[in-house]
Amino acid sequence: VRLVESGGGSVQAGGSLRLSCTASGSISVIYLMGWYRQAPGNERELVAAFSREASTNYADSVKGRFTISGDIAKNAVYLQMNSLKPEDTAVYYCNADIRRTSGFRRSYWGQGTQVTVSS
Repeated sequence: VRLVESGGGSVQAGGSLRLSCTASGSISVIYLMGWYRQAPGNERELVAAFSREASTNYADSVKGRFTISGDIAKNAVYLQMNSLKPEDTAVYYCNADIRRTSGFRRSYWGQGTQVTVSS
């Protein structure tokens, strides 16, 4: 199983970016897909998550600015980031809770994509 992210980049404060993540491989079921981020010197933190049942969960720091959406059937999740702030600068990682066709279930991570917001 592989997660591939795209859409990171550099933007000025107040700008927008859209991240995409697609899972591929021997996938049977995707239970949850989400985005985490890690800034230098900080721990990795949850930004937003999207479940198979289409429920969503957001970190308080991004509520009202970020929107997660996805199509589990297409093995894809997206993160629309608006009103970006310098403190949103981090490497953003896609994460997915996947059961493989072998029956084995575990969490998978993408390689990360850099988001840089300048003031």
